Amino acid sequence: MPIAKLNYKKRQDPLWMIITSIVIGSVLLVYPMAYETSGWRPAVMLLIMLFWILYQPGWSGIWFAFGLGIFTDLLLDAPLGLNALSFVLITFATRYFIRERRILTFGNSWVIAIIAIVSHSAFIWISQTISGINFSMARHWQPMLTGILAWPMVYFFLYKWRI
Repeated sequence: MPIAKLNYKKRQDPLWMIITSIVIGSVLLVYPMAYETSGWRPAVMLLIMLFWILYQPGWSGIWFAFGLGIFTDLLLDAPLGLNALSFVLITFATRYFIRERRILTFGNSWVIAIIAIVSHSAFIWISQTISGINFSMARHWQPMLTGILAWPMVYFFLYKWRI
């Protein structure tokens, strides 16, 4: 009797897709826009980092978030470590609260993304207020709104590379 061949689909390593998404995200982050529309630019690197943290935990973790945060600080000419610390704290909290749950639906990940976006904005607001930088929350609700609405697009473009 012949032994039945099992066709296992080999999973591809997501390394090149992670690198590609970071390059595309960095272009979207610094692409010149008109002043009126630049306020609506979402935190693209936060969304990309959050996707890989949620769906490729073996490939991305705390050090990935730290490196991406430092890279974001350099791109935005922000105080070095500001986005890095925010990304690391969000990564740690996300990993801690979903450690028991490995099956994430789209709705669950969207709720996590909303919490992460609001937490990131709150962290930036608190840290800039402490350092004496004038921070207007009225101007920062726009990127929060577009970030929340951009999560389905990030998910749609990268969902093929989930675990």
